[in-house]
Amino acid sequence: MLTDDTFTIQPMEPRHLAGALQLSQAEKWPHRAEDWKLFLTLSKGIVAVENGDVVATALATPFGDTATINMIIVDGRMRGKGLGRKMMTNVMSLLHPREWRLVATREGLPLYEKLGFRAVGEILQLQGTALVPTGTTELCDDGDLGIACEYDVTMLAKLDEAATGMDRTRLIGELVKLGRIIVIRENRAITAYASVRAFGFGEVAGPVIARNTDQARRLLSHILAESAGRFLRVDTGATTGLAPWLAERGLIHVGGGIAMRLGPTQNRSAGSYQTFALAAQALG
Repeated sequence: MLTDDTFTIQPMEPRHLAGALQLSQAEKWPHRAEDWKLFLTLSKGIVAVENGDVVATALATPFGDTATINMIIVDGRMRGKGLGRKMMTNVMSLLHPREWRLVATREGLPLYEKLGFRAVGEILQLQGTALVPTGTTELCDDGDLGIACEYDVTMLAKLDEAATGMDRTRLIGELVKLGRIIVIRENRAITAYASVRAFGFGEVAGPVIARNTDQARRLLSHILAESAGRFLRVDTGATTGLAPWLAERGLIHVGGGIAMRLGPTQNRSAGSYQTFALAAQALG
């Protein structure tokens, strides 16, 4: 077993990002320094430090009454000694939401179950070189399609919360600056949106929030057309039905995780908005 003399747990600060990046690279995670910076900007986090080296990380990201736990990484030589559980309990003490959410790896699943988390679904990670969808209309030719600006953030956040139950206003504000958000408008009101930004080995499309599959596919078709020939990633729920459609367009299933929750789940009425792709497995 590890003792507190072996390492110290500290608040995660920008000076720890280089060490955090080394940990994620050792796990062959695709996150860049810029991706870590975004997550830390939105989150509270901790690191375990041994002899000046970062040997474990954990982030908790508040979204109103809900928070996500993410970037739980323990150095390989430190595993099996209780450090993962210690990181979880410490990071969870930083926030007090009504509900916790996370996407678990198979390896982390037993720990999260012991802490009371329950599985609520499966997340599929699809990625590859994007192919141009057949029959795609150019964005400028579709009168109800457009690009969101900063003044759209409030409207986007309300639509997003209807789908997710989370107040992700800060995240959406960052996404508008970091990439582009394609929207469908009806009578000037935004009725669906899809974000795309640089991430990992290329770009990631998400979140994709829409009322139905047709809207989601329409938005993703434009992203696929714009990203044709480049690496694109989409994380989608297994129940959305998008995986086979995306596979036909160059994105193959390479992994994923188990969506888990702890605490009371908010009920949303039938016919409300739906999440068709995640912003990231870390952020929902």
